[in-house]
Amino acid sequence: MYVAVKGGERAIDNAHAWLAEERRGDPSVADLTIPQIREQLRLAVNRVMAEGSLYDPDLAALAIKQARGDLIEAVFLIRAYRTTLPRHGVSLPVETAQMAVARRISATFKDAPGGQVLGPTFDYTHRLLDFTLAANGEAPVAPRAPAAPGMVPHITSFLNRDGMIEDAPRDDTLPPDLTREPMELPASRATRLQAIARGDEGFILSLAYSTQRGYGRTHAFVGELRIGMVAVEMEVPELGFAICIGEIEVTECETVNQFKGSRTEPPQFTRGYGLTFGQNERKSIAMSLVDRALRWKELGEDFTGAPAQDEEFVLMHADNVQATGFLEHIKLPHYVDFQSELELVRKLRAEVEASAMREAAE
Repeated sequence: MYVAVKGGERAIDNAHAWLAEERRGDPSVADLTIPQIREQLRLAVNRVMAEGSLYDPDLAALAIKQARGDLIEAVFLIRAYRTTLPRHGVSLPVETAQMAVARRISATFKDAPGGQVLGPTFDYTHRLLDFTLAANGEAPVAPRAPAAPGMVPHITSFLNRDGMIEDAPRDDTLPPDLTREPMELPASRATRLQAIARGDEGFILSLAYSTQRGYGRTHAFVGELRIGMVAVEMEVPELGFAICIGEIEVTECETVNQFKGSRTEPPQFTRGYGLTFGQNERKSIAMSLVDRALRWKELGEDFTGAPAQDEEFVLMHADNVQATGFLEHIKLPHYVDFQSELELVRKLRAEVEASAMREAAE
């Protein structure tokens, strides 16, 4: 498309060189390394992995560096790379009840079975700039012992003993792969969760906030939020059993939502669910609220017209890579299209002026 621009291929090469120079910045400042980004900008790395649908901290850090900190551009780079990878098999569903938790909190049960673990969080920090970070850097902190793996039952399961909360919706059919199959509407809950998990954090956050302000039927409590490492297992046909092929960090949120009952369901609490790569709790909480809002039909609720309840609106606008592509394509050359519209406007103006002159003559 850019061949029509004055300078052609030479101009594009020069633009690439200028971009590389801008990305490097002042040569007198030390170059930012991939391990530095991976370890010290971990939340940005986690977001890129989640929205890029690829768990690889090193590649996510590389994408952030290449994109000059533009996280949506970094997500685009990760997704493009992901399409080149072969698929060797399918892993089993991760068992989050066996998570080695680094953070586990509940807003519904003070004395949660198994205890609450605050973990690394901004929740109780003062929102004040710490200028010592600029002056002296950070002193090394003694590493803490990793969390011990074991059964950590989900807190909502204790509500379920009394029948106060709906049974966890279960579907044993193989879920579709949104990265390989086009999305069709109406979508299954598995497809919706995939789309929301890789959707833009800001968009999902705004939708979740809208449900809290009344644009939907959710009145949610965080039943449980947990962050930690889970084992990824894969069945090997030659062995006849599953083996652990690695561990990944995930954030899981399950919300407890007020529900007064409907034509098909009794009064009870209902669930919303969110799961993302890495430490990404704002996204997982927002995801669980939007998930609950989209379940209005299966719970027999009325559709109020709220944006978060509209499946097509949510799923077709959540993807930041798709949105970016559609938005930014309008800056590419559209000379022929614009000229045709310009001629149309001139013709319409001439017709209006001619009509006005005829009316004045009469």
